Amino acid sequence: MQRTFKSSTLVAVAICWSYSHKLSAPFHALAFAPPTHHGRGIQSRYNAPNIEENTLLVTPPPTSLHLVQITNPEPMSAFLSTTTTESLTAASSNLFTTLFQQSGNVPILPSLLLNSILFFSLRPKLMTMLTPTGFAHSLALGTMLWTTLGWRGWTVCVLYLFLGQLVTKVGFDEKEAMGIAEKRGGRRGPENVWGSALTGVLCAAAAAQTMKSGDAFMGLSFDVWALGYVASLATKLADTFASEIGKAYGKTTFLITSLKPVPPGTEGAVSLEGTLASVVGGLSLAFYGCVAVGFVHGVGGVAIATLAAFVATMIESLIGATLQEKEGLSWMTNEVVNFINTSVGAAIAMSLGVLVLGM
Repeated sequence: MQRTFKSSTLVAVAICWSYSHKLSAPFHALAFAPPTHHGRGIQSRYNAPNIEENTLLVTPPPTSLHLVQITNPEPMSAFLSTTTTESLTAASSNLFTTLFQQSGNVPILPSLLLNSILFFSLRPKLMTMLTPTGFAHSLALGTMLWTTLGWRGWTVCVLYLFLGQLVTKVGFDEKEAMGIAEKRGGRRGPENVWGSALTGVLCAAAAAQTMKSGDAFMGLSFDVWALGYVASLATKLADTFASEIGKAYGKTTFLITSLKPVPPGTEGAVSLEGTLASVVGGLSLAFYGCVAVGFVHGVGGVAIATLAAFVATMIESLIGATLQEKEGLSWMTNEVVNFINTSVGAAIAMSLGVLVLGM
């Protein structure tokens, strides 16, 4: 027999079989209905012989073919599609909430995944700013910052990178002709990445610890560590603005220790143009970090971070004039000086935050 059913109809087919004629007589004698009890024995409804208690009864299933038709069922594909869509929507919402929470402390795997997507999406542009190894180290840095401070801390560092690269390209051909331009066409390597951002990473990690525990870390609150983070990068950007604008447009450069005129690009040299540019650079990043993304609310945080960046930049020039390129101090490289510079800027800002703003 052959039956044709519509594709939208669900047919449940139960096929049962009869037992073989080789089964023994007692089994054939048993009826399919439930047996009734009479005294010690068990007798079927159809007068099967008595079978003693504890005898295993096997009731064969019906031999007929049953066809059950369910009309107009909901298509399975539509059900699965709806369920999958709802699950993906919920998962996406949870992931978005986790990645962009204000408090930071984002799990490292989602941070790494997001940074990888962003970095490789922007790879053509980033490779004009970074060497291949600098690219890899920047990816690690971005992951650390997103994990600790979330998108707010991450964007502060990204702004530093883009503004620093932009000012490095100002008058680059002229600086290159004079031999004072940044090496590798201004592209940053891993030593530049960590020399500039290591202090910031340490402040970010401490700030994240305060958020996670709800208590001060080393006696300092989240606001103090966040201010130190912003100030460290503001300090480095102020130094970059001072150096690059001073080399490109400085009319008179002089040594900070003796005030004697020296050629542009000399370690420890300063100029009026470069000094003013350092204030602009420090103020730009301080405003974004303290106000735009709300790490430290109010003009007090901006003023302190800008002041700290300016003072630290002057100290960096002093270190360059007295310690760099001196005999026996070959380890005092630009990267080491940058780390000292950013640490000084962060320390000044954090101290003033506690003493002046009462953080």
